[in-house]
Amino acid sequence: MTSTPVHVTRKRPTVAVLGTGIMGSGMARSLLRAGLGVRAWNRTQSKATPLAAEGATVTETAEEAVRGADVIVTMLNDGLSVAAALTAAASGVHGGQILLQSSTVGPDATADLAQRAADLGLVYLDAPVAGTKQPAEQGALTVFVSGPSAVRPSVEPVLDAIGQRTVWVGEAPGEASRLKLVVNTWVINMVGSIAECLNLAEGLGVDPQSFLDVMKGGPLDSAYLQGKSAAVLSGDLTPSFALSTALKDTRLILEAAGRSGVTLDLVAASADRFERAEAAGHGGEDMIATYYAGRPAEKAGD
Repeated sequence: MTSTPVHVTRKRPTVAVLGTGIMGSGMARSLLRAGLGVRAWNRTQSKATPLAAEGATVTETAEEAVRGADVIVTMLNDGLSVAAALTAAASGVHGGQILLQSSTVGPDATADLAQRAADLGLVYLDAPVAGTKQPAEQGALTVFVSGPSAVRPSVEPVLDAIGQRTVWVGEAPGEASRLKLVVNTWVINMVGSIAECLNLAEGLGVDPQSFLDVMKGGPLDSAYLQGKSAAVLSGDLTPSFALSTALKDTRLILEAAGRSGVTLDLVAASADRFERAEAAGHGGEDMIATYYAGRPAEKAGD
């Protein structure tokens, strides 16, 4: 297929958001606050419906969502879901539309999706994000982007709306996704460390708050440590990033590490913990529910 010329425009783009779960709905709201037109679609339409009251056009099909949009944002669970959405939207796309692919899918799926986009005449930007529910809703994500720099002016209003920082990594799809896996490795290992500290405190009869008080304000303290610990201690595990999604990302990291000859012992252990917590029914809770994988057997489900 012949390549479609890239038309750079500085107008305020209309954005089709495919996938309005925890992250996608937050990003859609940030786009609406910035005054951009939003067309929203989700496979389960009830997850997109609340956006209509905030000014979005909620469509029944992916094809309707992308028709007439300047930028298409995909925020779905995995590469297969994104591929299915592109297939469903195919008859509504037009050459030169920008696909901002923000789902965390890993390098291999990124290559496949980039080819699918090219076949549809779309300009592909590999654009995973760092952040969870609250940053998505506040327009405070960090967006890693790799793709043709010629389209930056066209997509900057979208990036500025959803993120507080955009890191342009390179021109080739996959460069941003590889960086995202490194960032997620840090997050996953940190979550596991927090969970294990709370597990050990419980096991030794130490008040977990004493641990948090000792850490507070010191060089090893962080808002992440305090926030995730507070979620466990309060029992409020409303997901800002679901454990089952963290498990999916952990598997992507291990797959990429294996192909590159790298051994990641901590991530492998985190995957095992996530699997045990998911099997115990915590998959839909926040990823700090990995805490439950380390409790004594008689308390693991409490």
